[in-house]
Amino acid sequence: MEYRQFGHSGLNVSLLGLGAGQIGDARLSESDVAHLLHFAVDQGITLLDTARGYGLSEERIGRHLANKRHQLVLSTKLGYDMPDHADWSAGCITAGVEAALQRLQTDYLDIVHLHSCSLEVLQRGEVITALQAAQQAGKVRVIAYSGENAELRWAVHSGLFGSVEHSLNLCDQRVIDDPLPQAQAAGLGVIAKRPIGNAPWRFASCPVGEYAEEYWWRWHTMSQREPELLPAGMDWQTLALRFSAYTPGVSSIIVGTTNPSHLRHNLQQLSAPLPPDVYQRLRDAFTRHDPGWWYGQV
Repeated sequence: MEYRQFGHSGLNVSLLGLGAGQIGDARLSESDVAHLLHFAVDQGITLLDTARGYGLSEERIGRHLANKRHQLVLSTKLGYDMPDHADWSAGCITAGVEAALQRLQTDYLDIVHLHSCSLEVLQRGEVITALQAAQQAGKVRVIAYSGENAELRWAVHSGLFGSVEHSLNLCDQRVIDDPLPQAQAAGLGVIAKRPIGNAPWRFASCPVGEYAEEYWWRWHTMSQREPELLPAGMDWQTLALRFSAYTPGVSSIIVGTTNPSHLRHNLQQLSAPLPPDVYQRLRDAFTRHDPGWWYGQV
């Protein structure tokens, strides 16, 4: 496993992190979740990315990995759905931090994201001030923003955040030009989500209503017009993982799964970056075919 500095935060994170949304599904057995979590840590994964909105995810991480807390970088997201508090209020942030501490069975959170709130909420400042207070109290190490487009750019340029999380993959590249370089220059940690773009190549035709629908159209446009994008001897999953993981400025990519064998396979594919000419070909293809509205997908 490769480990990288997480901006100027003092944290180090595994190149591959576990997106912990799927383990929040109540239909999964506790034994299967426990096996997956311990397997991930044993494989060298240190970054676990969860959220208040991910069902049982925070609770299960706390239940099964509390005794390995010192090995982990815990990243969560909040700002909404707290009883007796309006969404995106100071009280909601403060209560959300306390709830996450309890669920994750820890006395501090490594990274806490404001999860896709509006630009107006960010500019009002109330939620940021509340997170800063939690940081000053030692309950939060890194204040972060998770989102896309204008809100993401504002967060990067504000100087108020220590890290950001955003979509970055073969079909979602605008962030590579702006604001990823600015985030890197400012010393922000960067978590790239959806590195495989919801694997649109799984579908022979457009998966209408599926999470991958928008990315399928983008991938189909690029790959059908330029079939040479996929190098000989490489599959789309490997190409996608390496593209996202080795884009300059990225600290870690997160992939969600409930299958240990899939997790192991993803790790194996991150053994080396793409050749520079292959990477540039992918960048050029996106630029050529972006009709002007291929924005970051929230």
